[in-house]
Parts: sequence; structure tokens; C-alpha cells
Amino acid sequence: MSHHDLQRAFAAHLRDPLRHPAPHGLDDRRVAVYRELFFNNMSSLLGSTFPVLRLILGEQRWRALVHDFYAQHPARTPLFLEVPREFVEYLVQERAAQPDDPPFMSELAHYEWVELALAIDESELPASGYEPDGDLLDGVPVLSPLAWPLAYRFPVQRLSPDFQPASPPQEPTWLVACRRQDDRVKFSVVNALTAGLIALMQQEQEKSGRELLTQLAKETSRPQAGSLIQIGGAALEELRREQIVLGSRLRTA
Repeated sequence: MSHHDLQRAFAAHLRDPLRHPAPHGLDDRRVAVYRELFFNNMSSLLGSTFPVLRLILGEQRWRALVHDFYAQHPARTPLFLEVPREFVEYLVQERAAQPDDPPFMSELAHYEWVELALAIDESELPASGYEPDGDLLDGVPVLSPLAWPLAYRFPVQRLSPDFQPASPPQEPTWLVACRRQDDRVKFSVVNALTAGLIALMQQEQEKSGRELLTQLAKETSRPQAGSLIQIGGAALEELRREQIVLGSRLRTA
């Protein structure tokens, strides 16, 4: 066996020792040290990123889940901090659902991953081009590049070992995750109106707050646009307080 083949066989054994025996001639006691070391490192890395999911599953089911990911998923990154993203992809796209899987598992994992993803996001807040105290109705609201609108079927922010709904509620959960100026990541719960407003801000980056709310009133068939503008104006101010909206700018010609 060539050195390259030996490496591949050894790696396959570490990932899935039940299906791939260790290369012939290796001392199993020494190989066991590597098996435990590699698996425990992976379990620790994922456990620190997905602490709520780990608590809900319990240690036995958690270790089984990590083992399945470790054995089945062909990782595409050598970067440790990118592995949790691949774990979420594995849950969403690759894992065959098991009878004892919580129905919210992939959503909860995504929610927990977002905090890490925003923490390491290399995007920077713009230093100019807007007025932090500008008029959000007559000016163009500037959405933070570090604000991520999120929508889930389950109330992921409330899930815990003591709260595990078997089915999603009628209304989805809308959240906005935002990395603030002090680099802390904060999640804000928003309603359907605010979620729709943020979506429009992403699509229509040259419209004033008033125009966005007028368009939202038409799209949602609200008969009184004036009342929506008043409510929406307050929502914009709340988004500014949460640093989701950075301020406003004048519309470019």
C-alpha cells in the first residue's frame, strides 16, 4: 500500500470505523486515541455552535448525529469556522430524516449558525454616505449590510428542552439578526409588516421610506395607506434604534 493509499484508508477509518477497518498492521490502542481525538474535536466544535440543539437532543443522540455528519458528509473546506455551515447544509440537503428527529432541527441549527456567520462576516459598516439622524420617511433608509432578515416556520428563538412544539404555529416567525457597532450579534423579533418593509428596502434601494410604505400598502391591499405610513414610520425608527437601519440618505439623481 502506497503512502497516499495508507493516508486515505486511515482517514476513512477515523471518519467511519464501523464501515472502514484500520489499515493492517496499526496498533488499535494507538488508533483509538486518534479516533477519539478527531471525533471529540468535531463534537466540541459543533456543540459550541449549536448548544441549544445539543441540549434538546441529549448527549447520546447528539453524538450519533455528529457521527453521521462526520462519516457521511464530504467536507469542502479546510477552515474550522466553515464546518458549522456545512453541518447546516448537511441537515437541510443530505440527512435522511429519522423518526426521532425534532421537526424543527434544521431551522434551529440555521438559527444558531447565523450568530457565528455574522460574527465572522467580513462586511463592514459604511463610514459615510448617509445621515445617522436623517429623516427615514422622506429620505432613503439605509439598511445595514450586517442585518440579515430571517423567516422560520418554528419560533426558533424560544426552543429549549422544555419547549419543543411538535408542529409549527399558523404564523411564521420573522427575525432580524444584526451585528451591531460593538460587534455583538443581536436577534430582533419583528412582525409581518416590518419583515415586508425590510424586504422592500433590499429590493428598492432608491425609494424613500414613505414610498416604500405606500408600495407596501398597495401590495398588502390596505385601504388606508396613511395609517400604515404612521405605523411604518415608527417601525423604521425602531429599526434604527436596533442598528438594523443605519440612517437615511438623499436619493441619487
